[in-house]
Amino acid sequence: MNQNSSVRKLVHCGMVAAIYVVLCLALQPLSYGAVQVRVAEALCLLPVFGAEYIVGVVLGCFLANLLGSTIVDVIFGTLATLLACLVTYKLRNVRFKGLAIAASLPPVLFNAVIIGIEIAVMFPDPTSSAPIWLACITNGISVGIGEVISCTVLGVVLVKLIESNAALRKVFATE
Repeated sequence: MNQNSSVRKLVHCGMVAAIYVVLCLALQPLSYGAVQVRVAEALCLLPVFGAEYIVGVVLGCFLANLLGSTIVDVIFGTLATLLACLVTYKLRNVRFKGLAIAASLPPVLFNAVIIGIEIAVMFPDPTSSAPIWLACITNGISVGIGEVISCTVLGVVLVKLIESNAALRKVFATE
């Protein structure tokens, strides 16, 4: 790998992290809370174009949670994003009718499970008498729906847009 390529990958990481943070903070009412559609999560599909995007998305998630959420979310939200991006990268070449739908599922599943449990355990609803397992499932479904909108809809559209536009493909595709 030449130095020019390394600098380009570093710039990609920084650019993606910055975009993630800006989207979360600019769309704050949608980005944080039990019911959320974090538009920035569409960026979780960028590892389809190269492993360096994993670092950019995870760094962006870490910083966005550090600036706008709780320390618990800094830890578990960032973990969910890391795991999601790693598996998304592994699924980068899987297509359904030309769409990266399989790559969009890890963010949905990891966030639904990890953040669903996080919300139920760390921020229980004091007015509810539901058992903890039911709260985990209910919160997981809520988080999962938001992730489907962010990743399976917006993220898949983002990947398709990049793949079908020569100028964007030149900017994003590194492998």
